[in-house]
Amino acid sequence: MSAEHPLEWALDRPMWNALGGPQAALNVGQGNLRRVDPAYGPFAGAEPGHDADLAALVAGGGEVWLVEPHEITPPPGMRLIRSAPLLQMIADGPAPAGADDTDIVALGEADVPEMTALALATEPGPWGPSTWRYGQFFGIRIDGRLAAMAGERMRPATGLAEVSGVCTWPEYRGRGLAARLIRRVMAGQCARGDVPFLHSYAGNASAIRLYETLGFRARRAMVATILGKAE
Repeated sequence: MSAEHPLEWALDRPMWNALGGPQAALNVGQGNLRRVDPAYGPFAGAEPGHDADLAALVAGGGEVWLVEPHEITPPPGMRLIRSAPLLQMIADGPAPAGADDTDIVALGEADVPEMTALALATEPGPWGPSTWRYGQFFGIRIDGRLAAMAGERMRPATGLAEVSGVCTWPEYRGRGLAARLIRRVMAGQCARGDVPFLHSYAGNASAIRLYETLGFRARRAMVATILGKAE
């Protein structure tokens, strides 16, 4: 995918475009606002020029996450909880070589308690009771325990799919589990004609190096802005 590829624009506002496109069924926002069903997570977005409307999303409490090219200034009625620089990466080259997937298993509803425990302990990103429903997740079990997993999240346009939820219990790190699981997720995405992309915290140099070995390249800097109701 070159810089002039017609899908590139969708990556600049990935959740906004996902909720107005391939994942519109998950949008519970109205008017100038789009918000994913809270069971899937806290992501939201506003029509350009309508950031002030975001306050309506936290009127009853809670928080919203905005993934945009720049930090969002809290409008009246909101406060900044945290912002985090991200690096958006895309794997638009040849499909990665096949992974050894002999012990990789597809995860489903029966695995949700273990998936939730792993995600909440390692914090690969926000996790809700239905986050696993975004797309197919895969895992590796060691001695019966879910040691690591990876899956999918945003689909900002037909032909783009995000690798997400990549996490490993600390005691199982250093075994290459994350790399194998990412390759498995990417293989499924490429098989259906999607170009994989992902977001990494910009300061996570070791993760970025890993993603580069898997065929990802840096596309652009992004920011996750977490907003809540003003105190």
